[in-house]
Amino acid sequence: MTKELEVIDVHKSYGAGRWRKPVVGGCCLSLEEGTLTVMIGPSGAGKSTLVRLVAGFERPDTGVIRMRGAPVSGPSKDRFVMFQETALFPWLSTRDNVLFGSREGGDGEGTARARARQLLGRFALSAFADKYPRQLSGGMQRRAELARALLNEPRLMILDEPFRGLDALTKALMLEYYARCHEAAARTTLFVTTDIDEAIFLADHLLVMTHAPTRVAEIFDVDLPRPRALAMLRGDARVGRIKASALAILREQGLRAFEPRQASRPAAG
Repeated sequence: MTKELEVIDVHKSYGAGRWRKPVVGGCCLSLEEGTLTVMIGPSGAGKSTLVRLVAGFERPDTGVIRMRGAPVSGPSKDRFVMFQETALFPWLSTRDNVLFGSREGGDGEGTARARARQLLGRFALSAFADKYPRQLSGGMQRRAELARALLNEPRLMILDEPFRGLDALTKALMLEYYARCHEAAARTTLFVTTDIDEAIFLADHLLVMTHAPTRVAEIFDVDLPRPRALAMLRGDARVGRIKASALAILREQGLRAFEPRQASRPAAG
C-alpha cells in the first residue's frame, strides 16, 4: 500500500539554553493511503506540535517529513488541518465558508458552487447556508468545516481533537458521522485525541504516544469491520484487549508528567 505520509526521526524543541525544552523526540511514523490513523497520548505530550510539523506550519529541528516522497517544506492544500477551535470566518455565511479556498481548477465557480450545494445537503446544512457561524451550534460548525475540507479535496486530513468541547450526544453523533464520511471516501486521515473510546472507534491504526518529548510508544491495528457504530464497542473482546493495553501505556506515560513534582516534594515527617 502507498505511503501517504512519512515522519522520519523528527525532533522539535522550544526555548534556548537551559530553558530549551524538547517536545518531539525522534518520532517516526507513516500513514498508508486511504487509512484512518488515530494518535492518542497524554495531555501536553506534544501531539499538537507534531500536527503543526506535519501540516508544514513549523519546521522540525532535525529529521524529515515527506508526503508521497516529497519533503514537506510548508503548508499545502494537500494537507487540511481542523483544530480544536473553529476556523470558520464569522463574517462569512455557511455557504461562503464552505466555498472559501475551494479548488476551482478548470471547472470554474459554477462547479464549485454546485459541489458546495451538494455537500451542504449531505451535511444537513442546506437550511443554514445563509446563516453565520454565531447562528450555528458547535456540531453544525464542525460539519461546515468538514464540508469545506471535502470541497478542497486534500490528500491528507489532519484533525486535532476536533470534537473536544462538544456535549456528549453531539460528540457521539459527530463521531459516527465522521466514520461514515471516511468509509464513503477513504481519505487518508490523521486524527488526534485523548479519548480512548473515540480512538478505537475511528482507527484503522492506533498510535499511542509517549509523554514529551513525544514519539510512538506502540502501534495497534484495529481490525473492527466497517461500517462502524459506537454500540459495537460494548462487549467486543478485540476492543477490550486493545483498550486495556493502550490504557496501560497511557497511564505509564501520563505518570511521567508528575515525576518532577513528586521528586521535588519534601519528605514527610
